[in-house]
Amino acid sequence: MPRVCSLTGRKTSSGYRYTHRGKPKSLGGVGTKVTGKTKRKFRPNIQTVTAVVDGSVRRIKVSAKALRAGLVVKPLKRRYAYRPDASAEPPTEPEGLSDQAMQADSEAETPSSSVAENE
Repeated sequence: MPRVCSLTGRKTSSGYRYTHRGKPKSLGGVGTKVTGKTKRKFRPNIQTVTAVVDGSVRRIKVSAKALRAGLVVKPLKRRYAYRPDASAEPPTEPEGLSDQAMQADSEAETPSSSVAENE
């Protein structure tokens, strides 16, 4: 399998490793010289992670940068949350609290009404 991040597309890139000799000018020398160039590879930090992809749990290869950025949605630890009958139910409101009653309570607690009562 290739070493490629499935979310960001990061993959192995190539470059050079330079070998130097001499003393830097900042330290009182005449400068450094390149004595050799060797091909090398820059490999991304790819991790295999269990994640939710399109609603199903799968193992994917992801770069550490994508993990830190929060691009990966981890599955829940327990399987019971994936049952279709449990997720279809909407949460219920507590009895006795309707929207109109909550608005009336919030209007009664406004500071303008308390100022009028003090006068």
